[in-house]
Amino acid sequence: QVTSFQGVAVRSLSTSSPHDHPEHGRLVYKGNLAKTVLGVKFFSYSTSIFNLFMMPYIMLKSGIGVESLLVQAAFYGLIGIFTFVTPVTLHILTKGYVIRLYYKDEVDTYTAITYNAILAEKVTVFHQKDVKIPDITKMFTTFYAKTKSMLVNPALFQNPQDYNHLMGYDKSSVFKFEDLEEVKEADER
Repeated sequence: QVTSFQGVAVRSLSTSSPHDHPEHGRLVYKGNLAKTVLGVKFFSYSTSIFNLFMMPYIMLKSGIGVESLLVQAAFYGLIGIFTFVTPVTLHILTKGYVIRLYYKDEVDTYTAITYNAILAEKVTVFHQKDVKIPDITKMFTTFYAKTKSMLVNPALFQNPQDYNHLMGYDKSSVFKFEDLEEVKEADER
């Protein structure tokens, strides 16, 4: 692998693929909304911090301290909603969005990278047997890894077999003839 660095050729002796991570394994999924999620959360946090710093100034200049109790409650409630509820809601909705998903063939483990509340990357390691598919389709959940909800877009998997293995669709379902007869008898009753 040869790269150019300001006109000087630099040779890399790396034998691994750019999609491999030595600790986590092979990259099988990369979310296309990672920068958007990070940007929206950062904007929400920054406006909340701005609100917290500006609130005392606004209260002093507006004279809200001498108004009625009802007006004060409405003002503080409105500021509180934009300052605290919006970032918390955004975090709850996006905490399971998978930025990157790695797979280690040797141990059949996945490593999901998500954003935590302070916008740092959070690592969740789980086995394929820990994956549970919700019985009812949920808006922000594709599957559960142990008890944590995860959201992925199946179309963004580089290899469809990786998605099938993650979800357990590649496991063969063997039905016994006796089981089929029991189902028929139950339907007839």
